[in-house]
Amino acid sequence: MSVVQVNTPGGNYPIHVASGRLTQLAQSIPADATTIALISNPTVFALYGETVLNALQSTEKKVVQVLIPDGEQYKNSQTLDQIFDALLQNRLDRKAVIVALGGGVVGDISGFAAACFMRGIRFVQVPTTLLSQVDSSVGGKTAINHPLGKNMIGAFYQPIAVEIDIDVLGTLGQREIAAGLAEVIKYGMITDADFLHWCVENAAALTALQPDVVQYAVQRSCELKAYVVSQDERESGLRAILNFGHTFGHAIEAGLGYGEWLHGEAVGCGMIMAAALSAEVCGLAPEHVQLVKDLVAAIGCPTQPPQWEADKWIDLMGLDKKAEGGQLRFVLLPELGKSVVQAVDVTTVKKVLAQF
Repeated sequence: MSVVQVNTPGGNYPIHVASGRLTQLAQSIPADATTIALISNPTVFALYGETVLNALQSTEKKVVQVLIPDGEQYKNSQTLDQIFDALLQNRLDRKAVIVALGGGVVGDISGFAAACFMRGIRFVQVPTTLLSQVDSSVGGKTAINHPLGKNMIGAFYQPIAVEIDIDVLGTLGQREIAAGLAEVIKYGMITDADFLHWCVENAAALTALQPDVVQYAVQRSCELKAYVVSQDERESGLRAILNFGHTFGHAIEAGLGYGEWLHGEAVGCGMIMAAALSAEVCGLAPEHVQLVKDLVAAIGCPTQPPQWEADKWIDLMGLDKKAEGGQLRFVLLPELGKSVVQAVDVTTVKKVLAQF
């Protein structure tokens, strides 16, 4: 088992990465917990619900099941109220613990529910997609979507543990694998060129979910994210680099409708666009722009964005959380493994959009 420690002002906690971790979840439930609320969706619960329930019931605590609809389009206030209804009807108190079993949607909305319920109760992340294992479950960003913007209503709220079982990845389809790998390769692009080149060399093994390769990729991704989050928990500075490709990617998601493309697919394509913008603004070498495009293609993500007018792109990107004073700000690569956040004028953005 690999253990990655996350240390932030909002809380310190371990990330456990191993095969068979679902059977060990009782280890992450505090002794003083009164009730455990297991939040999942029907798809994930059908696969792992029995295993997880058995593990949690071994604590001899009361376990309440809360199943929410499956899909990004349900990460909204209506589903959040459904969770609150269940917690209140079952009379959960401040010593209750939420366990979020699922992908990014389940983790994000469960974490936000934990942050809000009785002004904050404890929760454990049990991510079941590759994307959530390497990204959304780590770092305490919780949220729901609003029709006018993705993740615009939320809170920074840290879990007490993240439990990653790499065995669950075997049930994922190729699109979900590609979406998760987009976030894996992102870490190399923004912080660790050696890891990026390792991803290039192991792209085929990663897409095939070769166990030892995947375990290392998940561990290293969590280490890199934990380092960034420990420096900047609330995204006031350094943490914004984790949004490389996301300004374009979130625009794709919002413009097409949440769920049409998977989050990681949109980010993968967005990283190609951000690399092209990096070449224009920061002088990223053309061969490195091509490396980004080739690697995104190798992991199976789309490489061609929607064919929209430039003004639509600009309008959609104006909702990005990094925007300040009406100016668009992007994560850019001066070189592979190094990243900066800076404002870019609309004329330059439109010049790069025309390339696509």
